[in-house]
This record gives sequence, C-alpha cells and structure tokens, in this order.
Amino acid sequence: MTVQSALKNQGETDFFNGNESLALSRPENEIDLIALLSLLGQVKKQLIMFTLLCALIGVAITFLLPQKWTSEAVVTPAESFQLEALRSQLIPLNVLGVERHVDPQKLFKSFLKKFDSQTLKASYLSQSPFILSQLDGAKYTADDLHRAVVQVSGKITAASDVDAKHPENSPYESWTLKFTAPDAQDAQQVLTGYIEYVMKQVVAEEVKTIQDDLALNVRYKQRQLNLERTRLENAHNVAIQRLNYSLAVANAAGIKEPVYSSGQVVNDDPDFSIALGSHGLAEKLNIEKSIHDVAELNADLLNQQHVLEQLEAVKIKEIDFSPFRYQMSPSLPIKKDGISRLFVAVIAALFGACAFCMWTFGKQAVQQQKARIMGWNPDPVKESGI
Repeated sequence: MTVQSALKNQGETDFFNGNESLALSRPENEIDLIALLSLLGQVKKQLIMFTLLCALIGVAITFLLPQKWTSEAVVTPAESFQLEALRSQLIPLNVLGVERHVDPQKLFKSFLKKFDSQTLKASYLSQSPFILSQLDGAKYTADDLHRAVVQVSGKITAASDVDAKHPENSPYESWTLKFTAPDAQDAQQVLTGYIEYVMKQVVAEEVKTIQDDLALNVRYKQRQLNLERTRLENAHNVAIQRLNYSLAVANAAGIKEPVYSSGQVVNDDPDFSIALGSHGLAEKLNIEKSIHDVAELNADLLNQQHVLEQLEAVKIKEIDFSPFRYQMSPSLPIKKDGISRLFVAVIAALFGACAFCMWTFGKQAVQQQKARIMGWNPDPVKESGI
C-alpha cells in the first residue's frame, strides 16, 4: 500500500495505517523514501539546530587546537657582487703566492650544512627568547630546556627546490628554509635570527680558514728562508776557510801578485786557488769576513725575505659578506597551517546532520517494532521523543 492510497482511504495525514507505518507497509526488502523524508520534514527544526550546533562545536575545536604558522625563505648561491669584500681581502695573499680563491658553491653548501646542524640549532635556540618564553621563568631545569630545544629544532627545516628526478628542468639552484611556530611573528623572527646566526658562523669559519692559511704560509716561508740563509752562511764560512788555506799556500809558494799579470802560466789548485796571489787573496778574505749578512749579495734571498715581511704585515680583518642570496626573505605568515575553520565547520555540520538522521530513523524503527509487538499505533514524532 502506498502513502497516497493510505491518505485517500483514511482521509488523514497520519503516517501509520493500523499498527504499521507507511514506511514499512511495503515488502520488508523495500524502503519508502517519501515516508522517511516526510519524517525528517517534521523534525527539520531540530535537524537544523543540531547541525548548526555541531558546526559551532567544530569551529570551537579549531580554536582549541595548537596554532601552526610557518615562515619561509628561499635562498640561492651568492652572486659575484656579494663576495667583492672577500675577494678584495684575498688580493694581497694571491700576489704574495698564497693561492686562495672564492667559491660561491662551496660557501653555499657550507651554509646549508651548518643550517641543518643540530648543534647549531641547539646553540641558537637555547639562548633564544622564543624558547625562554615557553619555559616557566627561572624555574626551568636543564632537562626542561633540552626538551624544549629538541622539540623546536625539529621544526627548522631546509629542502631543495630542484626536482631530484629531473634536475635539468630547474633553471637555477634554490633551497626553501622553513620554521613553524604557534605565532606568525615568532615564526618569522626565529627563522630570520637563525639564518643570520648561521651566516655569521659561515663568515667566521671562512675568515678563520684564511687566517690559518696565512699563518701556515708565514711559518713555511720563515722556515724556508731560515734554511736558505743557513745554506748560504755555510757556503760563506767554507769560502772564508778556503781563502785562508789559499792564502797560506800562496805565501808558501812566494806568489805575491796575480800569476796572469806577469805572463806566467800556472796550473792552479782546484781546491785552494792561488791565482790571485797572496795580496789578492788577502784582500778577498777581508771582504768575505766583512760580510755579516749573507743576503746582502743574494737577490733571491732578499726577495724571499721581502715576501715574508709582506706576508707578516697582512692582517685579515672581519669581512662582511653573505654566502647566499635571498630570493624571498623570511615571510610573515598570513595563513596558518592545517585545515581551515570553514572546512572543519562543513565536515562537523555534515557529521551532525548524518548522526541526527541516523538517530531519528533508529528511534522510529524501535517505535515501529514496539507497535508491531504491542499492537498500538505510535505517533512518529511524539513517541520518538523528538
């Protein structure tokens, strides 16, 4: 029996005929959708109110959930003009033979390596006002600080923007640096501060490396110069001793003047030359003894000494340069992470509507089953307690 025939035969708008509802007057394997929709129409006010209540509850829950705001920065290797200060410091070293070149890729990789360092993260965050503000003033312990630092450090991340499968499709190399915090300004400030902290570490390391290279080269040049000076001094002392022996031989031979001046031909001794005669040998000996610095007559040694003095005069000062270039500086988030409140409200409203419908149909089914057993005709709305 259909709803229309039931209404026509009985002349009333009741949903039940005898002890059975119209929704169940069909065969047991069929459902009367019109009857069910009519039932929902009678409780539409309650349905709307419950749906709105669920939506409001969903929105309220979003306010109770932890807020997440992510600040982002995009960096690329440093441009040439950013490294001019560093190159200018290296000019004197390169001129003096200390080969040192600026490699933007090496500096950029060093920055990324340090940015991802857990040690540097812990060092920066342990002194950050962001961490200290989350702790209970001066009552926190070292373990509390360590736990807070570990939790926050995991939110500082760096990811390459280059497609690993198709790197040739990327016109240039870039990395995205991120930090997530409960507050948008905190996220931006912490990311900015940490990037500057890491940049200072990279600059300090590069300056320290240059200073170490300079110190090593100065020590190398000093030892090289000392060895060369010792070699020349030994050669000078040997020359003086040979002249003494040569002078003694010339005096013994009675050769006073150079032998070539008198037309004599003498087979000179290769070890102790007497060709200058005793007078010439004595004058040469006096000249050799008057030389107190072997570098006076050695241009190479003088040049080495000058280079060493210039290297010792070089002072590597603090250098202001950046190992990267911002494609996007740390942003101030304008949209929090996670699901939007509108989406949560819609899902909560749908859930509430479905739950209310299921509860209503279930309540009606229970009443209908009781009607069959007891033999009475229930009112679908009043008896369902809606």
